[in-house]
Amino acid sequence: MRMHASLAESLRLQQQARPEAWEETFREMVLFDLAADMELGFFLAYYRNFAVPSIAETLNANGEIPQRPMKRSYDTAIIIYEMIVAGLDSDRGRHMTALLNHVHRYVPGTSDDFRYVLLTLLVVPIRWTQKYGWRKPISSEIEAATRFFLELGQRMHLESLPRTFEAAAVLFDAYEANNVTGSDSGRQLMDSTIQVLQSRLPRVFRPVTRPMIAAMLDDDRLTEALGLPRANRLMQAALSAGLAIRNAACRRRSLNPEPHFSPGKSATSLYPDGYTLDQIGPMNIMGPAEAASSELP
Repeated sequence: MRMHASLAESLRLQQQARPEAWEETFREMVLFDLAADMELGFFLAYYRNFAVPSIAETLNANGEIPQRPMKRSYDTAIIIYEMIVAGLDSDRGRHMTALLNHVHRYVPGTSDDFRYVLLTLLVVPIRWTQKYGWRKPISSEIEAATRFFLELGQRMHLESLPRTFEAAAVLFDAYEANNVTGSDSGRQLMDSTIQVLQSRLPRVFRPVTRPMIAAMLDDDRLTEALGLPRANRLMQAALSAGLAIRNAACRRRSLNPEPHFSPGKSATSLYPDGYTLDQIGPMNIMGPAEAASSELP
């Protein structure tokens, strides 16, 4: 596969990455080398949670997604990218981990549910990129991604976390086989959130957003659970052809010197002047700093 010299050089460095440099390797993958595909994979991971009734009912009852779908979607992405960019043990990374732990204290769910949500962020983007990325992720990148989410899961006090991508995929598939099914809450959440993706698409593609997502998910059981139309062959062929053209163009372009995400800066009308960390998170649950200040000594 021929590619621009800068892409080839970055790939060479990723291939030579030391295992102990897993944060740097994953950061390079998400912010530069495979940035667009990993971002789309994170979006698809977010939608899958709605196909599990126990998770969907909790999210729907919380009210944050139905009332503020744009904020919840972007804040979720910001939390993930903040931890990737700054590092889990940085001040910003620890703030985001504390936010996740604080919010989850108010969210009912089993340990299997919480582990599944974490694994969607690992398995779904990697599988998407393996199938549709301009190049496939290499072993050092997959191992780095797995280590990142293992470390995050440990900081969130989750149990029985897989230590390899293969083990993560087995757990992920087993959970979905036993838990994915339709629910009113799941379909309502999908309807609320679909506008987020539509807002990112050119106007001409907005009428076909639902069948396009169905084609991206490429799983009849999942699309039925989410209230989406079944992916048809024409849409799947169009998706594959469009991505093939995009990938060919990507290979000819130089590596973007600007990272895909910059902490605190705005990439959306939601935060037109950028954001501060205390703006991120559900509005109907106090942030960890607010909760601490309101507690009696």
